Amino acid sequence: MERTTRGWLNGLAGVLIFSGSLPATRLAVAGFDPVFLTGARAVLAALLGAGLLLALRQRRPARQDLVPLALVALGCVIAFPLFTALALQRITAAHAMVFVGALPLATAVFAVLRGGERPRRAFWLFSVLGSGLIAGYALAQGVAAAPLGDALMLAAIVACGLGYAEGARLTARLGGWQVISWALVLSLPVMLPLAWLTAPPSLSGIPAPAWLGLGYVSVFSMLVGFVFWYRGLAQGGVAAVSQLQLLQPFFGLLLASLLLHEQVTWLMQLAAVAVIGCVAGARRFAR
Repeated sequence: MERTTRGWLNGLAGVLIFSGSLPATRLAVAGFDPVFLTGARAVLAALLGAGLLLALRQRRPARQDLVPLALVALGCVIAFPLFTALALQRITAAHAMVFVGALPLATAVFAVLRGGERPRRAFWLFSVLGSGLIAGYALAQGVAAAPLGDALMLAAIVACGLGYAEGARLTARLGGWQVISWALVLSLPVMLPLAWLTAPPSLSGIPAPAWLGLGYVSVFSMLVGFVFWYRGLAQGGVAAVSQLQLLQPFFGLLLASLLLHEQVTWLMQLAAVAVIGCVAGARRFAR
């Protein structure tokens, strides 16, 4: 199997795992404060990542890798989880999931700015079209109903796009799971006090679904998903493979419907299906 195909398969596995992130976060914020959730999920994932790094005796990152790792930590470990958790107090997971359709465009832009990739013009046409379809859906739903929630989701997308692009660059030198593990360890001095200071006074009244949501975002969203995602971006190209995230709203909407019993309208389905064609077009003209 050629490297590019492996990249798309690994990327698709990462997208499937990430698709559960927003529904799981929605479950978690029903029992936990968003700031505590952000810190707790990072601490739990950092402990797992540090254990893997020690058990497998991974070499420490070079000095020139520290700034990119800090950007990965800022975008993927801190900003995206925090902003999405705050947003999901104001909007549904189904509504938030649609904003994820703009993430491929943000990632591709940072791949050009930071990684030097140069996709063809037709690639940008399909990427912008896919993101535009998502934005059109959001406008049709009336963003004035929850402007702060929508603004938080947009900020989360920009931060995450930067973290994805930086992580993919580092994967070639450090490895996919090593990148996210080191980023988590790097964030631990900040996230551990944050989780400690914002911890709930009692854990007895927190419902089981909130615990399940915390477990999912800690293990799968913060660690396991990145193993596949960063490997896929490195193998298939950041700009190209990032377009698979246009499919994430489709998978996420299904999960939101099944797990949270949120309404999935025909317009949501139409927007999700339409971007599949944009993914196919972007893949063809990525290089």
